[in-house]
Amino acid sequence: MATVELRFSAQPEHVRTARLVAAAVARRAGVDEAVLDEVRLAVGEACSRAVGLHRSNGVTTPIRVVLTEEEKTFSIEVGDEVPGAGVAAADAAGVPGARSSAPADDFDDADGEDEMGLAVIRGLVDDVEVSAGEGGGAIRMSWPTSPADVLS
Repeated sequence: MATVELRFSAQPEHVRTARLVAAAVARRAGVDEAVLDEVRLAVGEACSRAVGLHRSNGVTTPIRVVLTEEEKTFSIEVGDEVPGAGVAAADAAGVPGARSSAPADDFDDADGEDEMGLAVIRGLVDDVEVSAGEGGGAIRMSWPTSPADVLS
């Protein structure tokens, strides 16, 4: 299992770098070329969401992106360190995983951008897991890989 870990400060200009790295690692892992745009968009959305959460909540620790190549799948986990009250089963917008149950004093949702970002990610990626807790949140996305062509 090959893993690449990327950490960057919560600055919007670093999101593009994370997207480029994710696409390059996904291509190398064997993700279908037709899906690479979805990988780029989903990672960009997840990283933008994490940057927004960090900035609006005054968190200065880096955003963490872990890219993992397994035998038949490629996964990306984007983690933030904004404490949440847990994962709601479903919020008012119908997007599971939003931190709507977090106390208003501790969490600024930036006018629903959190829910919108999650909805976009869920529209792009079939296999998505969203979690949140006292140590922060994570979005884990995965795609199938095709076996490498053997050169004869």
